Amino acid sequence: MACINPDGTITPSARKILRAAETSLTPAELAAATDLPLYRIRSSLRELVQAGLLREQDERYVTTDAGRTRQVAAS
Repeated sequence: MACINPDGTITPSARKILRAAETSLTPAELAAATDLPLYRIRSSLRELVQAGLLREQDERYVTTDAGRTRQVAAS
C-alpha cells in the first residue's frame, strides 16, 4: 500500500494515520484508531517515517511538523 501518490499527495489512509498519530501511539493502537488492518499500518509506518511525516520513539509513532503540514494541505 502506497501512502504517497505519484503526484506527491498523501492517500486517505495516510491522512487517517497522520491524524491518529497526533498523540504518540503504537502500531496496534493506530490500527484500532483508524480501523485499518495492522499489516497495512506497519507498511504505512515504514513509508511515512521514511518520508519524514512520522517519527518513531520507543516503539510509538507521532506525526512530525511536516506530517501535520502535509495532512492539512491534503484536506
